[in-house]
Amino acid sequence: MSIPASPVRIRVTAVTPRGVRGDTGGRVKSVVLVRSETHNRSATDQHRIRSEESSVITATDLEVRAGVRTLLSAPGPALRVQAGDRIGLVGRNGAGKTTTLRILAGEGEPYAGTILRSSEIGYLPQDPREGNLDVLARDRVLSARGLDTLIRDMEKQQALMAEVADENEREKAVRKYGRLEERFSALGGYVAESEAARICHSLGLPDRVLGQALRTLSGGQRRRIELARILFSASDGSGGRSDRILLLDEPTNHLDADSITWLRGFLQSHDGGLIVISHDVELLDAVVNKVWFLDAVRGEADVYNMGWKKYLDARATDEQRRRRERANAEKKASALKAQAAKLGAKATKAVAAQNMVKRAERLLNELDDVRVADKVARIKFPEPAACGKTPLMAENLTKVYGSLEIFTGVDLAIDRGSRVVVLGLNGAGKTTLLRLLAGVEQPTAGGLVPGHGLKIGYFAQEHDTLDDAASVWENIRHAAPDAGEQDLRGLLGAFMFSGPQLDQPAGTLSGGEKTRLALAGLVSSAANVLLLDEPTNNLDPVSREQVLDALRSYTGAVVLVTHDPGAAEALNPERVILLPDGTEDHWSAEYLELIQLA
Repeated sequence: MSIPASPVRIRVTAVTPRGVRGDTGGRVKSVVLVRSETHNRSATDQHRIRSEESSVITATDLEVRAGVRTLLSAPGPALRVQAGDRIGLVGRNGAGKTTTLRILAGEGEPYAGTILRSSEIGYLPQDPREGNLDVLARDRVLSARGLDTLIRDMEKQQALMAEVADENEREKAVRKYGRLEERFSALGGYVAESEAARICHSLGLPDRVLGQALRTLSGGQRRRIELARILFSASDGSGGRSDRILLLDEPTNHLDADSITWLRGFLQSHDGGLIVISHDVELLDAVVNKVWFLDAVRGEADVYNMGWKKYLDARATDEQRRRRERANAEKKASALKAQAAKLGAKATKAVAAQNMVKRAERLLNELDDVRVADKVARIKFPEPAACGKTPLMAENLTKVYGSLEIFTGVDLAIDRGSRVVVLGLNGAGKTTLLRLLAGVEQPTAGGLVPGHGLKIGYFAQEHDTLDDAASVWENIRHAAPDAGEQDLRGLLGAFMFSGPQLDQPAGTLSGGEKTRLALAGLVSSAANVLLLDEPTNNLDPVSREQVLDALRSYTGAVVLVTHDPGAAEALNPERVILLPDGTEDHWSAEYLELIQLA
């Protein structure tokens, strides 16, 4: 039976947040479009119509700034994502990928431009917001569809039905429970709970973890819970069919090899739009069908409507074309200037000479800036401060959160210049162990025995050592209070921080930039024991290789937690500590396979 079509209803809301910025009068117009679909279609047709007509984000003439730096300048191409688009957002560290994605998600504002959003959005930032850490992990995932609140209300009514003696009160509780269960079923109910658990298990989150409060989980586990929540919001239980647009910033961080493989499949089958930032080239190659390249040299976005490998070829061709155009223009400009110099010697030809010079300048000004090789952070850990034979020991280290036992009775000795990898499944306590060794957390039992001359340098995977509210300069000054100003400016320059960027709040930096700033703090410390928790996360391939080279040449002691087999190989470790048991073993190449699975 055909149901008469209802008219399409459109509501447009225009918002101009916070008015004027700076002295140029940049204004932002954010337009939100809400549609209801026609009702004379089959369920499949309605799904297709919703996807094609409603699942859209369009950014026009976007200007993006970080502090005083212009990352994207207007005018520029319209950036549009709709159903079926799987877009890789790429560019070197610091090009503005994270900032742009945050703005598209509505979590930040551009300096100028128009953004239209007509779809629900699932946004995974690099550093998820903390929120209420007392919530159970399972409830956090279910909250994506509002099921967590319904479950709690149903449990409350169940308790009332069992406890109240008054018949009328019991009947009221029964009726309320019935209404709640109807709504629960309408939202997918018990099937949705099963779907959420399946997604979590696929991301390496077992039932044991789902029953824990977020507070007791590692940073990596909490980030995977957020990823599971977003994917659950975008899934209806039939393989990822949804018109929701997903904006994912480094979604493979903290995932093992099996989870990454599963995620690729989910994203490939997702019907809604997708924008993904990732340094995982295999994921980009398998998933994306379009690429937005943020060019840090030109401050522009180049749109490539093609897959990853074709994009690489096309971009290389574009770079060659720009070099040819510049060479030809420079040759013409040089000839014009030479001719102008000859004419300028004659008073009667002075005006013609000036016109030639202006024409030469216009030729050069109309060209793109010449591309130099992308800057690379020059990372080299300093000579470690002198210390005793065993600068750090731990005895009977135990950590318990409430009733949850992370590990017990861990003993270890870190000798001068030793190289140790900490290995264990996600949630085994690797990050917790490093936090205890760094003195950031206190053990439930046991303690540390510092040796003579101990000087610890700690790199936290969540960049906890940085003060987000403080500037880049203030952070490095705090890390090295005794260093001279010129030395610190030189150090920051080596890590690609200079000029106005020194005044930029650390909280506005991308994940890769935060990693570089935290590493700069380590370099300034002259530590003799480095505690490194995922130091290659968020880095582009070239910067990652710089970190690995620095590890190879460092002569102090290193305790490393990593999911990156290349980082472990570069360290060339002597020992491995297996958590949660605290067992110690000699390093062998077989452990490289476990690193990918851990």
